[in-house]
Amino acid sequence: MYVHDHLGRPLTSARMSVNGTRLHYRVGGQGDPVVLLHGAPKTSYHWRDVVPYLTPHHTVIAPDLRGLGDSEPAAAGFDTVTLAEDIAELMSGLGFDSYRVVGEDWGAAVAYQLAARHPEHVRQLVYQEAFLAGFGWEEMTHLDAERVAAGAWIYHIGFFFKPDIPEMLITGRERPFIDHWMSQEAHHVDALSSDFLDEYVRCYTMPGRLRAMLSIYRASLEDAELNRAAARTPLPMPVLAVGGRYAMGGDPARQMREVATDVREVLLDSGHHPAQETPRETAEAYLGFFTGDR
Repeated sequence: MYVHDHLGRPLTSARMSVNGTRLHYRVGGQGDPVVLLHGAPKTSYHWRDVVPYLTPHHTVIAPDLRGLGDSEPAAAGFDTVTLAEDIAELMSGLGFDSYRVVGEDWGAAVAYQLAARHPEHVRQLVYQEAFLAGFGWEEMTHLDAERVAAGAWIYHIGFFFKPDIPEMLITGRERPFIDHWMSQEAHHVDALSSDFLDEYVRCYTMPGRLRAMLSIYRASLEDAELNRAAARTPLPMPVLAVGGRYAMGGDPARQMREVATDVREVLLDSGHHPAQETPRETAEAYLGFFTGDR
């Protein structure tokens, strides 16, 4: 499916070989570059409604993470350091030496490692609706009465760690599974329109994509060690921590204050998917941060 800029023109869709894999990406707009990194179970199409607000001011690059979306299947390399290096090589291959990075969910974890490993290239970081492994991620899997009553127990993390069983149970049932997963994390459920679900299901039913998504989760224990090591050097660039008021709230800002020196915070009137639930407000938060308006 197409993603369009502010003039209704489809973004260019292409692939590039980087870091031992081949990434699909969308690019369009004009001005200083911004790379948008999606989470799970999503693809770069997740940014569809945000992109038109950004393209009058910025060149937007929206990749599909390794093995996901229309990026080619990959056998390995699903820790966030490897995923970050994929993006670093993509941006270099596109000729961008300095850029802003926006990440949501798993894309935020990748964006953090990209900023930590390449601070000379990353001008600003937006860290949105994510728990960083080693800094709060693990606690969300704890099963107790208080967490269950609050809807704060994230059951799927432990489920995804079980080898082969999620693949067996989800294959052939991708649509109801993704629909339930995303809906129960949303506040404005009606915003999760069927065209988004159609695109996610199209991609996650292609060979290798479900396994790739599960492999990202299964690498999170390794990610915790990588993140704790990276955090020994606080991020030097400005960071905007974005939370959905009805999802992670202030947790993204709390985590970023542990790993960065200059953290601003915004809460949006959404659940876990601000780019789909409140796209205009989400884009306005990004643009205000990029221009220095707190």
